[in-house]
Amino acid sequence: MNRNALSKTVGATTVVAIAGVCVLAATLFRGGLHTTIPITVISDRAGLVMNPDAKVKLHGVAVGRVTGIDSLPNGQAALHLALEPSAVDQIPANVNVDIASSTVFGSKLVQLVPPAEPSGQRLRADQVLTADHVTVEINTVFEQLTRVLAKIDPAKLSQTLGAIAGALDGRGAQFGVALSGLHQALGEIEPSLGNLSHDIEAAAAVTDAYADAAPDLMKTVNNVVALAHTVVDTRHDLDAFLIASTGLADVGNQVVGDNGQGIIDVAHLLVPTTDLLARYHDQLGCTLGALNDFAHVPPALTPGVPVLVGFELGTERYRYPQDLPKVAAKNGPTCDQLRLPHVPPETSVPYVIADIGTNRYRYGNQGILLNSDGLKQYLFGPIDGPPRNTTQIGQPG
Repeated sequence: MNRNALSKTVGATTVVAIAGVCVLAATLFRGGLHTTIPITVISDRAGLVMNPDAKVKLHGVAVGRVTGIDSLPNGQAALHLALEPSAVDQIPANVNVDIASSTVFGSKLVQLVPPAEPSGQRLRADQVLTADHVTVEINTVFEQLTRVLAKIDPAKLSQTLGAIAGALDGRGAQFGVALSGLHQALGEIEPSLGNLSHDIEAAAAVTDAYADAAPDLMKTVNNVVALAHTVVDTRHDLDAFLIASTGLADVGNQVVGDNGQGIIDVAHLLVPTTDLLARYHDQLGCTLGALNDFAHVPPALTPGVPVLVGFELGTERYRYPQDLPKVAAKNGPTCDQLRLPHVPPETSVPYVIADIGTNRYRYGNQGILLNSDGLKQYLFGPIDGPPRNTTQIGQPG
């Protein structure tokens, strides 16, 4: 063989080898040499975003893919699955199937759900399963809503919206002030009678605005009645819309479920605060009750603060170190024992003994100590000679 023929043979062999490598890579990429277990799933519908090559998951782990989707004569859908042989050995034969979605607008996937009581048999090739649930897409909800809106008379709806726009045109600021005043009145009507009187005076301008808009408001009411009759006539479509919304709510439950641990952690962080508020709820009630009583006290006739002063006998003087102050009281709430905040007239509030470093009612308190010698000198003037009790045995004097 001459050199020219040898070069042609080597070149042809190289081209064939390169083509074989490309075909082998493409075949491996498409899973042509990968062995899978075929499974068929029958469902009422496949969903709007169910496509071939969609994932098949078990416990959130991909165990296969969707190889094809066929429409059956009875309106159902047949999904052909290709599962990994290693995963099929772990899946019971009575496994449940859901066609779910990762998000509201996301693509569909086949979710394998283990049953509460798995059977002893395992999933086998060419087995037919039935889908239990298909997630409702947001497109379906919009379709049901479109049906409801299609039953409403556009002319009446336009007339209603026009009447509402005419009633509110140019009065947005006044309407906002009215809503703000109403919210404040409802929140303060019981403890703030003075503020209520002020709100009633300010409501005059608002009622004038409503009086000017009364004809348009009456037209709006009449149009709302016609709209209500239309809604009653289309109640079946409305029921279908609510059912579709239920499916959407299931997706929302899944979203909330994914964040359930975070919500639980926040609740646990609030436990110490709520326990403290529960322990001292009596004091909080007393404080709010006292503020309520203070708000209802009529103003003084003359400016100033009235003070009622009285004199009473003193108590035992402080002694060191037993009367040094400290923070160690653990007696807890005392609002009920003191009958606060409504103390009857001419009633002394009981003294609460706590571990605060001093107790004027402690055992051995001698009470008032009289200086009898000083009293005699104050009454009779200076007296010659030493006090009668020169040795200071007992009390002086």
